[in-house]
Amino acid sequence: MIDTIKTYTGDVIFDIIVIFVKTFVVFTIAMIHVAYATYFERKVIGHMQVRLGPMRVGFHGILQPIADGIKCFFKEDIIPDKADRKVFIVAPLIAIFATISSLAVVPITDGFVIANINVGLLFLLAMSSLGAYGIVMAGWASNSKYSFLGGLRSSAQVVSYEIAMGLSLVGVMLMAGSLNLSDIVKGQQEFWHGMYVIPQFLAFFIFTVGAFAETNRTPFDLPEAESELVAGYFVEYSGMRFAFFYLAEYVGMIVMSSISVVCFWGGWTIPPFLVNIMPFLKEIPGVFVFLAKVYCHIFLFYWVRATLPRYRYDQLMSLGWKVLIPLSLFNIVITALAKFFW
Repeated sequence: MIDTIKTYTGDVIFDIIVIFVKTFVVFTIAMIHVAYATYFERKVIGHMQVRLGPMRVGFHGILQPIADGIKCFFKEDIIPDKADRKVFIVAPLIAIFATISSLAVVPITDGFVIANINVGLLFLLAMSSLGAYGIVMAGWASNSKYSFLGGLRSSAQVVSYEIAMGLSLVGVMLMAGSLNLSDIVKGQQEFWHGMYVIPQFLAFFIFTVGAFAETNRTPFDLPEAESELVAGYFVEYSGMRFAFFYLAEYVGMIVMSSISVVCFWGGWTIPPFLVNIMPFLKEIPGVFVFLAKVYCHIFLFYWVRATLPRYRYDQLMSLGWKVLIPLSLFNIVITALAKFFW
C-alpha cells in the first residue's frame, strides 16, 4: 500500500513538472512571436505602402520590439483621478489572462499540448468571450466618453460575431465527432485532402471574418477607431497596462490563427496526397508545419489591414446579424444532412 502511494505521488509530481515545462515552453514561444509579430507587421505594411518601416534600432530595425518593450516598462503609469482604480487596474490583467489561457489547449504537434481536454474547442470559445470583459471594464473604469464608447462597441461586436464564429465551428464538430482539438486534427486525415477547409469552406470564411472582429482588427477595429475615438477603450492607459492590451491583441491573433489551422487546415499534418507525391515531406517535424500555417494566417491579418478600409458601425452589426449568422446556420444544416445521408 505504501509503495503504491509512493508510486502514485511520484507520478503526480512528474506530471506537474511536465505541465510546468510545457507551460514555460509555450509561453516563451508565444511571447517571442508576439514581440516579433509587431515588428513584421510594421515591416510588411511598410513594404506594401512602398516605405521601409522600422530601420533605426539594429539591422533593419530587428531590435525594435525590444526597444518598444523597454519604453513601455519604464513609462509612467498614469491612472486618471476620476477613474475606478480597482477596475482600471484589473481590466488589462483579465484581457491578457484570457488570451494566454487559450494557448493551454492548442496542440502544437502530436502529443504536445498543455491540457488535452475533451472540450478544448468549447474552452477556446469561452476564453475568447472572457477577454471582452477586460475591454468593457477598461472602457467603463476610465471615466472617459471615448473609452466608454469603445467598450460599448466591443461588447456589441462580441455578442454578434461570437455567435457566428461559434456556429461556424459546429460543422467541424459534426464532421470530427469531437470537441477535442487533437481528435479534430486526426479526423481530417481520413480525407485525401487532409483538411476540413474544402468541405467546410463556408464555415472557414465565416470563422475568418469573425476572427477579425473578435481580435478588433481592421476592418472591424471599431472599438479603437482612431478617427473618432482617439484610441478607444485603452485611451487612458499608459506604460505596462497599455502594453498588456497590446499583447492581448497579438496573442489573440495567434490563438485565432491556431484555431483556424487546427480546425480547417489539418493542424500539424501535411495532406496525404502531397505526402504521396513527395514522400520526403513526412520527415518535416509537425511543429514546423503547424507554425508555417499559423504564419500564413497572421500574414492575412497584416494584408487585410494594409488594403481594406474600416467598416461603418451600422455596416459591421448588419453584416454580423443579417449575413454571417444565417450563413453559419445554413452551413450547420447542410453539414448535418450530408453526414446523415453520406
